Amino acid sequence: MNRSIAALAAAAAAAAAVLSLSAAAYAQVKATQVAAAQVAIQEPWVRGTVPQQKATGAFMRLTAARDLRLVAARSPIAGTVEVHEMKMQDQMMRMRQIPALDLPKHRAVALAPGGYHIMLIDLKQPLSAGQRVAITLVFEDATGQRSEQTVQAPVRALGANPP
Repeated sequence: MNRSIAALAAAAAAAAAVLSLSAAAYAQVKATQVAAAQVAIQEPWVRGTVPQQKATGAFMRLTAARDLRLVAARSPIAGTVEVHEMKMQDQMMRMRQIPALDLPKHRAVALAPGGYHIMLIDLKQPLSAGQRVAITLVFEDATGQRSEQTVQAPVRALGANPP
């Protein structure tokens, strides 16, 4: 009888631990979703490519509900995804990777040709107008808490005007 009670108590303790972990995991997922939903992503698009082209840019407008930073991005279509800026330096336009892009609260930040953008590198296939590209953006707040948001960006023909 004592073994049955001990076994029942152990099972109850294990169930309580699982429920506790599940509640904690749910809370973390919910917090990530709430944080991610605090960034409005408008007019996303990706520049189309020609055969053999291994890189292209992704563009959009980001507006955060609180101060955040865009710290990373990824996409299944590319081997490497980086946050870049184009900037005049020594009378020459230069492109470089940046570690993060500040997204001040309630201020739209444009990712556009000739400025900040997402660089998709080592493309796994050519991109044609009409396709959609999944891009996951990684944001970080002042405490270091990270959240993610995925956008489906339509591919626009090479040479097409931005939306």
